[in-house]
Amino acid sequence: MSTTNGPIHPDIRPLLDPEYVDFYEKHIANRTALHRVPWDPACRVGPINLGGLEPCKVGSVKDIVISLPGRVSVPARVFTPEGDRPEGGWPVLAYYHGGGWVLGNIDTENSFSARTCKAAKCVVVSVDFRLAPEHVFPAAVDDSWTALEWIYEHGAKELGINPAKIAVGGSSAGGNLSAVLTQRAAQRSPPIPIVYQVLIVPVIDNAIKEDGTSPLPAFYESWVKWKNTAALTPERMLWFRNYYLPDKEQQTHPDASPIYQKDSKVWAQLPDAWVGVAELDILRDEGELYARKLREAGKTVELVVYPASPHSIMAMDEALKVGYQLGEDAARALHKAFYGSSA
Repeated sequence: MSTTNGPIHPDIRPLLDPEYVDFYEKHIANRTALHRVPWDPACRVGPINLGGLEPCKVGSVKDIVISLPGRVSVPARVFTPEGDRPEGGWPVLAYYHGGGWVLGNIDTENSFSARTCKAAKCVVVSVDFRLAPEHVFPAAVDDSWTALEWIYEHGAKELGINPAKIAVGGSSAGGNLSAVLTQRAAQRSPPIPIVYQVLIVPVIDNAIKEDGTSPLPAFYESWVKWKNTAALTPERMLWFRNYYLPDKEQQTHPDASPIYQKDSKVWAQLPDAWVGVAELDILRDEGELYARKLREAGKTVELVVYPASPHSIMAMDEALKVGYQLGEDAARALHKAFYGSSA
């Protein structure tokens, strides 16, 4: 088997955005497919996805280390908007990067973080949670939760944020963590009042099999229909999952797969959401299912399906017009949630 990503599958090629096809063939096809070679932590050097913008200018960017008693310290990067702080403090987005809980770091989604800070007029705290396989589940959840609790308890003093205007968001694995955290926040005593969640191509069910079945009475057709869409195939997704969740008994824990939350009271307390999914992504169906579950719980959900798109579009905001548009859409929704109107 080839150890590179290889060409786009002929069945998928005519369905994909031509901008993506062109960029993939020039820059991605010949890169090493990490799930086909022995694990080496050195693979984390450099960007996960090519084609991203350099971060735009914001008021300030600083790196911090978040600490709470009895917890592992968590690095984070804080983006603060230009201009005067609103009365009561800045709204804040706690943000969690993608990378399958295995790849990525504090630099991975700088462009999205900076663009969101500027367009949504909010502080963005990008969290550098621990990664598998060195740190398996629930390490990423624990670090992400530590950051969220710290923002709620200390953010007003340390960052000038408004603890009554906290949102969470993330892409892919980070979207998974975001959905998990909204549930944890609802169950905390007292609850953390999350006002909004931004879920970008999120992982929602970590127990799906390659044939699209899972312990739920649901069939995820996208896992079969789009199994050949570069570059997130079922083979690659299971590679991530097996490093993050080596204990299969934990795959249906709500902290690993938020769709398995059984407490209707928790669903009732979750915030409204913006959910962005890619049309040709194997994860599309689980993102749409979570949006439906939120709506059934009485939540207002804006669900956007990005046409002719693969999983990685959000990080490709320079190479792809649709990737840039996704960032604009998410920031607009977040601004409306914080300020009552679109940016």
